[in-house]
Amino acid sequence: MSSQPIPNSLSCDLAIVGGGLAGGLIALAMAQRHPQARVLLIEREGSIGGNHVWSFFDGDVRDADRWLVDPAVAHRWPEGHDVRFPGYRRTLSTPYNSITSVRFDAHLREVLGDRIVRGEAAQLTPDAVMLADGRDIAAKTVIDARGGGDISMLNCGWQKFVGQTLRLSVPHGLTRPVIMDATVPQIDGYRFVYLLPVGEKDIFVEDTYYSDGPELPVESIRARISDYAAAQGWAVETVVHEETGVLPVVYGGDFEALWPTAETVARAGVRGGLFHPTTGYSLPDAVAFALHVAERWPIDGAALAAGSRTWAKRHWASGAYYRLLGKMLFRAAEPASRFRIFQRFYRLSPALIQRFYAGRSTLADKLRILFGRPPVPISRAVKALMRQG
Repeated sequence: MSSQPIPNSLSCDLAIVGGGLAGGLIALAMAQRHPQARVLLIEREGSIGGNHVWSFFDGDVRDADRWLVDPAVAHRWPEGHDVRFPGYRRTLSTPYNSITSVRFDAHLREVLGDRIVRGEAAQLTPDAVMLADGRDIAAKTVIDARGGGDISMLNCGWQKFVGQTLRLSVPHGLTRPVIMDATVPQIDGYRFVYLLPVGEKDIFVEDTYYSDGPELPVESIRARISDYAAAQGWAVETVVHEETGVLPVVYGGDFEALWPTAETVARAGVRGGLFHPTTGYSLPDAVAFALHVAERWPIDGAALAAGSRTWAKRHWASGAYYRLLGKMLFRAAEPASRFRIFQRFYRLSPALIQRFYAGRSTLADKLRILFGRPPVPISRAVKALMRQG
């Protein structure tokens, strides 16, 4: 953060509270489209973006919008990616990209400079932010982008993971990411290993679970990563980096309870429910909303609050089909057999798969995904769909 002293009272045109992916992208969009606007990005931690790797397929972000994310891309694989299942393997040609929090932090510092403010927000209104250390920030507009918040009113399964960047003694030999290696033993729901070859001898290995509960036994998963590396014949010299995460996979709930009309501060990112219900994946929505804010500027806090809630409510409505799939996954499929759903899905057309991850499935896509021999028992599927709550 800036080494300059920060006065007890600040003012700005736009205060973005939360320096994660959603908040950071809004700040970058505003800096590019409205450089004359005074934007402050407020983050309680010492770095922007936390400790994450965000990845996306080329089709997830429209070509015209790539300028917003490309400077933060640390790795790109133009040759596509692989999937592996017990009964099926496939290479898909869609290029793949990864943003690291280190690269994201460096890019935001370069663009924003001293407009990054370190501090924890104690209270937010549509036109002011009060920080826990006593500083006040007067703003024409405030956006709350502080992560998930309370999601107790939602019905969720969980995508949870431990990821490590391993430095090997010899090259690993992979040239493409492996998005899902589900040939591993199925533990705690649907388990797969995710591989990103980030260097000749460096590889990011993430052990991921679609589970009924959010508990994350980190030590056990670390041991499984070690076992997986050994099974590949990789001699690990050191663990360069580690991250963990627990993401909601939403299959039901009440939007009105998630974002009551009485709450009058604009929201962005996961706090506004702007993520893919089936995957927990938020980057495409974060890009779209950041550009939406920049396109509507200038706008006052109350108007943006109303507009962002309308945007989020429309997104919630558009996710109904994906929530139905989540209900099938968590309520109809036996945990040890959930991999069959994804194995079947990855036999479909690459264009359909791409639109699914981008959250832009067509009606024909939705019918095709459900058409044919079901990967779960019909009786359990019917009960899952009929069950309320």
